[in-house]
Amino acid sequence: MTDRIAEYIAELFAPEDDVLRALREEADRSGLPPISVPPETGRLLQMLLRAIGARRVLEVGTLGGYSAIWMARAMGAEGRILSLEINPEHAAFARRHIARAGLAHAIEVREGAALQLLAGLVGERFDAVFLDADKAPLPTYFEWALRLLRPGGLMIADNTLRSGRVPDPAFDDPELRGIRTFNRKLATDPRVTGIVLPIGDGVAVGVVG
Repeated sequence: MTDRIAEYIAELFAPEDDVLRALREEADRSGLPPISVPPETGRLLQMLLRAIGARRVLEVGTLGGYSAIWMARAMGAEGRILSLEINPEHAAFARRHIARAGLAHAIEVREGAALQLLAGLVGERFDAVFLDADKAPLPTYFEWALRLLRPGGLMIADNTLRSGRVPDPAFDDPELRGIRTFNRKLATDPRVTGIVLPIGDGVAVGVVG
């Protein structure tokens, strides 16, 4: 997708309000990594969650809370998001902006390493799992998502094209290998029906069951 097409889609379908704009601008000033989802991906997340009537969502990778706010706004008064974040400073930043968005009741940011926190969720069920953390463990996150999702639930992952490097064998590193393995599992595992959409940096979507 060209930058102009992305801009057109974002301007028409996903304009930022003051809360989201202030979050993004403060994140830039604070030195947070510039890896939040773009607005058009936020809008896609909203559509997907509304399509399945999601009421409980697990997010792996909070960063500044930008994507969590997009998602929570699509889930209604009963919607709840559990977001996992390894970096305490990022978690504190996210909590501040989630509160400013009036969504502190709907979004819990839990600190710790994702794989350790996921192990503590055994037996729980979610309507959707959004994977937006480190990429090398994506194949492991894939298995955890399947374990925690209800039948018909959605597994969603961001950055699954990685600026076009994923399909190019000239590029290789642990994160790219993780993404490639994840995408292959999404395409071939009979427990899920999936696709990668060329929105933002590539959004993978799979339906369980």
